[in-house]
Amino acid sequence: MSSSNQPCFSEKRLAEIETLVKRYPSAKSALMPVLYMAQEDFGYLTMETQQMIAGVLGLKIMEVREVVTFYTMFKEQPHGKYLLEVCTNASCMLNGADELYAQMKETLGIGPGEITEDGLFSIAEVECAGACAGAPVVQVNNMYHENATAESMGALITRVRAGEAI
Repeated sequence: MSSSNQPCFSEKRLAEIETLVKRYPSAKSALMPVLYMAQEDFGYLTMETQQMIAGVLGLKIMEVREVVTFYTMFKEQPHGKYLLEVCTNASCMLNGADELYAQMKETLGIGPGEITEDGLFSIAEVECAGACAGAPVVQVNNMYHENATAESMGALITRVRAGEAI
């Protein structure tokens, strides 16, 4: 971030972006990787960050917004260190995702968009994780946990709280 609280990529990151853009016929093709970079650097994609990205790539803000709001992997709000995304689409729902989601909210003591007091967890309901054969699926920081159960997710939460890596 710059001193005026406006997000600003580092010189190193700008050099990476410049190299990346040269690989494509159009700067717009680099949008998704640049969004990932920004999310890594800033934690989530504020409107100011999205405007900065549009400026860096020479795009209209709406072109950036279309991608950010379409894909669930891009976050516009702060979240815990571990984001638990429960798929509740058809296959997952039929295999107990709704009950699993309710149990996880109760275990963590938070609702969607909230962060546990220790800053470790946030929870979200997502449409389709695209892993129907392993339903229900819980994505934890881009890592799929298929055939998830209340027991397996409870054990994961306990391990994280004990300081273990997942």
